[in-house]
Amino acid sequence: MVQTLTVLGLESSCDDTAAAVVRQSPGAQAEILSSVVYGQTELHSAYGGVVPEIAARAHAEKLDICVEQALTQANTSLGDLDAIAVTAGPGLIGGVMSGVMCAKGLSAATGLPLIGVNHLAGHALTPRLTDGIAFPYLMLLVSGGHCQYLIAHGPEQFTRLGGTIDDAPGEAFDKTARLLGLPQPGGPAVEAEARGGDPERFRFPRPLLDRPGCDLSFSGLKTALMRMRDQIVAEKNGLTRQDRADLCAGFQQAIVDTLAEKTRRAIALYLEGSPPEPVIAVAGGVAANSAIRSALETVCSEMGARFTAPPLALCTDNAAMIAFAGIERFRTGARDGLDLTARPRWPLDQTSPSMLGGGKKGAKA
Repeated sequence: MVQTLTVLGLESSCDDTAAAVVRQSPGAQAEILSSVVYGQTELHSAYGGVVPEIAARAHAEKLDICVEQALTQANTSLGDLDAIAVTAGPGLIGGVMSGVMCAKGLSAATGLPLIGVNHLAGHALTPRLTDGIAFPYLMLLVSGGHCQYLIAHGPEQFTRLGGTIDDAPGEAFDKTARLLGLPQPGGPAVEAEARGGDPERFRFPRPLLDRPGCDLSFSGLKTALMRMRDQIVAEKNGLTRQDRADLCAGFQQAIVDTLAEKTRRAIALYLEGSPPEPVIAVAGGVAANSAIRSALETVCSEMGARFTAPPLALCTDNAAMIAFAGIERFRTGARDGLDLTARPRWPLDQTSPSMLGGGKKGAKA
């Protein structure tokens, strides 16, 4: 019998500690009853990036507080829940372990079912949480550590059409911000600076556009910016504010153009399957970039597909997406035991070859 499900979700894969309660009734769109997120920007600001040990310690200190606040805001108790969902990977292993151990403790104490969720699936299923879109749909997952084109066939069925072979766009934004003396996280800082810049002054490469397919590469783009910065500094003995704005604008435009063209190719492949209602969704932290969103909307409009993107608060890491992904897995009969392990690597498409290599801990992506 299909039932109304109320699930607590926990997220701690990087530098956001989060808990949320999501409820879904049969045949209805899911409702976010609460969503609590504690960021760690100040803890890592002096280091130019996320320090895994600091992040893990902060997660351990904040998770129980997040859970308590999420339950209070949702006006629910542990006894009102049907399950506990938790990010079990991929991510910084210390943070993932913190969340998994917290969820295990709650499950053991209450007897509630435990559901391990792939963090990437949380992002990939967010359009179903926010817009109730039906399978199959094309997903561009674009975040700090990942960039993939996926056809979502079901809660745990994904076909990867392409992705980054090195840095993700979020990593490139962060590294560019560091190179130009901008604060972290780099994405919002570079976007803000680019608003006052000329995207045509500096012409950066559009990686892999000369090759067929949907794979992407952004590490060389960051290197090109570094060389351009060094050249300007050598010629002028420093950077002006306008120089920095123009560098940011040119860099951002290169990413926008690359993602637009690769998205066009991914849509063409997706449409070959004749989906009844073509939908292209974008999720992940970099999906908050307004220039990228605008370009993707244009591409979708030109190719006759509906474009959708979650609210900005659900683009970045949050626990509502984990709770909802847990509901999706729960309805398929999935359950995990107290032997659930934290996984630093966990590709969504288990059948395609690894893009970023592998090792003892499995494929990276």
